[in-house]
Amino acid sequence: MDATLAAAARAAIGFMPDDEGLALHAAGLLGGAVGPLLEIGTYCGKSAVYLGAAARERNTVCFTVDHHRGSEENQAGWEHHDTRFVDPRTGRMDTLPWFRRTIEDAGLEDVVVAVIADSPTVARHWTTPLGLCFIDGGHALDVAMADYEAWAPKVAPGGVLVFHDVFEDPADGGQAPFEVWSRAAASGEFTPVSTTGSLRVLQRS
Repeated sequence: MDATLAAAARAAIGFMPDDEGLALHAAGLLGGAVGPLLEIGTYCGKSAVYLGAAARERNTVCFTVDHHRGSEENQAGWEHHDTRFVDPRTGRMDTLPWFRRTIEDAGLEDVVVAVIADSPTVARHWTTPLGLCFIDGGHALDVAMADYEAWAPKVAPGGVLVFHDVFEDPADGGQAPFEVWSRAAASGEFTPVSTTGSLRVLQRS
């Protein structure tokens, strides 16, 4: 990965360690040889920098889907929310300005395309086969499962399906992403390829 973009990714606000980000970039290169990339859960754009860098190298694009109002566990007044992202006018979370700044600073506005909406709505109207689908939106079981069920069928043969925050041990984190990853791995449609920290990559056969 280009050193300048790697530095931009490390500087961006987000919850992805560098080793996981580089593994996501590698998955983007793999999937980018098949088709465009798409992530669910933009937040402030940290992972979009890793994927955007891969998209540029593969001469494709990365779509990133998020309503930018915060996931169910990241809302104003909750324990883990970041007060910087609360719109003082409405009292609602709004990470969109931070995302725009991240992508502009990284010089990736030509390859990272923001789709501002909730994931199921976009999925219902999406028809382009994907080279990569990165599921990193809401981590409640029903939300993560809905994202998987809506988007996994859109991954093209040879494309990759990636999950973040996959923890086998409940002491390390929530279990929803692990349960959904386990379902994908057992489906017979995807083969596990790699694990880096909490990032897991599967490939459609």
